[in-house]
Amino acid sequence: MNQMLQDPQAETSQAETSQAETEVGQPPVPKGPATEHPRFAKPQRVAFVQACWHRDVVEEARIAFMREAEARHLTHVDVFEVPGSFEIPLHAQVLAKTRRYTAIVAAGLVVDGGIYRHEFVADTVIKALMDVQLRTEVPVFSAVLTPQQFHETEVHYDFFRRHFAIKGVEVAAACAETLLGLERLRGQVAAGIVG
Repeated sequence: MNQMLQDPQAETSQAETSQAETEVGQPPVPKGPATEHPRFAKPQRVAFVQACWHRDVVEEARIAFMREAEARHLTHVDVFEVPGSFEIPLHAQVLAKTRRYTAIVAAGLVVDGGIYRHEFVADTVIKALMDVQLRTEVPVFSAVLTPQQFHETEVHYDFFRRHFAIKGVEVAAACAETLLGLERLRGQVAAGIVG
């Protein structure tokens, strides 16, 4: 009576996965079944602010974010570029004050150039993004990363490209879930349920 049904596609997929692992030497990113995400009561508009420093690495976060955001019904995303991570907070603040955006996402890479400055920059950027969020009540999400070590080698570039792709998906999920939660909370406040 308790019989597991084998999906022929799943078997094929598992065989392809094993083959891909042996060919490349690393397991591919798992792709599960498409998840149906909740929809928003009102359309949401998101600003994605991306630093141009190491653009070829950082853009992986944007590409992954856009894909995941669309799956989560965040279809209105405007992309802005700034020279480096240090310039992101001011840009985020100006965008938040327009009240055009329901959320702002920041992406950048702050690397150790052999001096203490990278820690200062990273700390300043993250604190400033939090200040923007608290001052404007527009949620701000960070995919501004500060690796302990980054060397301008192809191995590090490849590693951080993959890492930024993962972060792009994670920040899209956090953004959508936060906006859904805020939409629900604001509805409860308006209805007098929470006050």
